[in-house]
Amino acid sequence: MLSFPHYHHSPHLPNYVSHHLPLRRNPNFTTALHLCSATSSRISASSSSSSAVPHRNQEPVQPPHTTTTEETFRKHNAKSTALVLHRSSNPNQQRQEAIPEEEKLRILEMSLVTKRTPQFPGSIYIQPSQSETSKPPLAKLFNGESDEDDDEMIMRALEIRRNVTVEIFKEAMRKGKFGITYSNNLVSRLPDFIDYVMIEAASMKQLPEFSHSTFNTRAKTVIHDSNVVPLIRWLKHNSLSYPRIGKLICMSMGNLETIRGLVEWLKTIHVRGEFLGFVIMKAGGDILERSIEELDDIVRYLENNGVRRDWMGNVMSRCPQLLSYSIEEVKTRVGFYLDMGMNEKDFGTMVFDYPKALGYFTLEEMNEKVSYLKEFGLNNEDVGRLLAFKPQLMGCSIEERWKPFVKYLYYLGVCREGMRRMLIIKPMVFCVDLEKTIVPKVRFFQDIGIRDDAIGNMLVKFPPLLTYSLYKKIRPVVIFLITKAGVSRKDIAKVIALGPELLGCSIVHKLEVNVKYFLSLGIPLQILGEMIADFPMLLRYNIDVLRPKYRYLRRTMVRPLKDLIEFPRFFSYSLDDRIIPRHKALVENRVNFKLRYMLAISDEEFARRVEAAVERRSRFESGLMSSTLSDSQTTNDSLENRTLVDFCGREVAFSECQTSENQVSSSKNEDAQSFSSE
Repeated sequence: MLSFPHYHHSPHLPNYVSHHLPLRRNPNFTTALHLCSATSSRISASSSSSSAVPHRNQEPVQPPHTTTTEETFRKHNAKSTALVLHRSSNPNQQRQEAIPEEEKLRILEMSLVTKRTPQFPGSIYIQPSQSETSKPPLAKLFNGESDEDDDEMIMRALEIRRNVTVEIFKEAMRKGKFGITYSNNLVSRLPDFIDYVMIEAASMKQLPEFSHSTFNTRAKTVIHDSNVVPLIRWLKHNSLSYPRIGKLICMSMGNLETIRGLVEWLKTIHVRGEFLGFVIMKAGGDILERSIEELDDIVRYLENNGVRRDWMGNVMSRCPQLLSYSIEEVKTRVGFYLDMGMNEKDFGTMVFDYPKALGYFTLEEMNEKVSYLKEFGLNNEDVGRLLAFKPQLMGCSIEERWKPFVKYLYYLGVCREGMRRMLIIKPMVFCVDLEKTIVPKVRFFQDIGIRDDAIGNMLVKFPPLLTYSLYKKIRPVVIFLITKAGVSRKDIAKVIALGPELLGCSIVHKLEVNVKYFLSLGIPLQILGEMIADFPMLLRYNIDVLRPKYRYLRRTMVRPLKDLIEFPRFFSYSLDDRIIPRHKALVENRVNFKLRYMLAISDEEFARRVEAAVERRSRFESGLMSSTLSDSQTTNDSLENRTLVDFCGREVAFSECQTSENQVSSSKNEDAQSFSSE
């Protein structure tokens, strides 16, 4: 009940107020006092009871008469009191006043919510003590409303009832030891389940045992019987986030036990953590309606065709759509790849590497991509091997990825055979973005002076070049060749064009080590740059391969370093299969060739040249001998000439032996000097 403020009037009140309180005139309260005289004795009694409370430091006095004072002092809650007294004295006028729409909605909500809105002194809906309610009756609230507003008010009532259901669900979550923030976030993701609870609670009104129960009781019963709160805790324990928990509960359409059964089955095929909810959601809405036996058939069939059991979790986590197909559809998709010559091992590894190749795309898209790949000259088995090696090709779009790339290669002068070679050697280049990855690299090659046709030849010769990073791999190698390897700026284009494989070498572990080795042999840096420009692959060999060849060149073949500088391709030939056998052939035939003519020819050409050199030497030696014999015959008679001839023959033979001994001794001296110098 309302109580008047604790200001008590006495005959000496004006003096007290003048000394202790400021005087204020309140016209609203004056009106309230006049209305108070016309009210019932209940309000007067309440005023009397409130005035009976003694004021601090004052003695109790008699209540003042309203007619004896002209000054009206401000009272506590004066405006609210005046409004209540005014409405109480004019009930008919209260009915005729128009109520705003917002106020109607709040009153309707107060009639449907679980708990009453807390009231405070001065609330405008405080009613007389005969009724404990704090709201007007709904029947009087909407009198005179048109039928057009009925639908709107019904929708508002449903929204309010939905809010009531939300509060009941939150209360159940709090009883389940969930935090307020988590409960609010989760409930915001459960609009369909909230409607399901509201509808079920309304339908329970038809049951005899719930015919006289309230909506709140029925809603609590639906939530309790569904075991949704324990299910939420179990899903949270399995590392599912609240957005996925909300989606799963809404997908279940009230049949929550299917979620628990499906999650347990996914664990048996090694699906773990947050992927549990992801697999269920991405598999489609029908996944909760399928039986575990159907899902087991799909997994068993894939396992029989090369997909290992411990791979299933990875496969299903990356392509949940496989669980949405029937067993016949899965068999058709598996047969699509097996018909291209794949065995079970290749098929299993392909599915493990890229599961979307099996379950994400439609059969029409898969057939179109295979037909396009065959246009490069590949047969059915070649395409099967290609997809087994790089199944990511099935994820590339023909119109958006392949056709622009092929057109760009044609612009660079790459023919159809070159594209086929690129596709076989490095099929990943057909999956690389053209504008962001390939075009900047081609522009960089053009900037350093490489022609377009040479760039096309580079790509055909070394297709992995397009997969390297421009700023982390290609540019640093070019800078190293110019600054550390002695390659001039005018030769850098030639080096990259002839040896694009250098761009794939490690600077620290390969290029820098080889440069230091060649410099340690006494080769100047500028000369080394010219050698690299002549033969860029010089920097790609291992030191363990270079060292034995150089040792054989200097110690056994007794060749100077100049020969190596003139022909750096010497390191490209096999020591056991090419260098040693041909060197032995030269020694046996007592002939000598430059390294270029010794190694850079075929075996037949080498044998022909050796034979020609031996013939020239024999002809030279025979011509020298015949001239000596003719001179001796003209100066002596026949007998002396014969003796002289025999003697000269022996003398010539002796001179030849002496000459050969001198050559051997000189070669030994050169070997000793070479060895001591090294």
